[in-house]
Amino acid sequence: MAKSCKGLAMELVKCLSDSSCVKEEKRTYRDCAGEKGPSIPSECAGLRETYFNCKRGQVLSYGLFQSNPKYN
Repeated sequence: MAKSCKGLAMELVKCLSDSSCVKEEKRTYRDCAGEKGPSIPSECAGLRETYFNCKRGQVLSYGLFQSNPKYN
């Protein structure tokens, strides 16, 4: 995982571990990260969106660097 998104991932895991989805419902972090219900605080939803955008930015930039040699 790239360094730029690692901090966001750790914050998201910490936020989810404090949520009722993980604590009370005993669901996995992956299940709770995809949840859009009331058991996920809005802070976690914001972190999830920010993390998604960070990862998407890495994939897009990687794809752009990969496609450049084809056009030369």
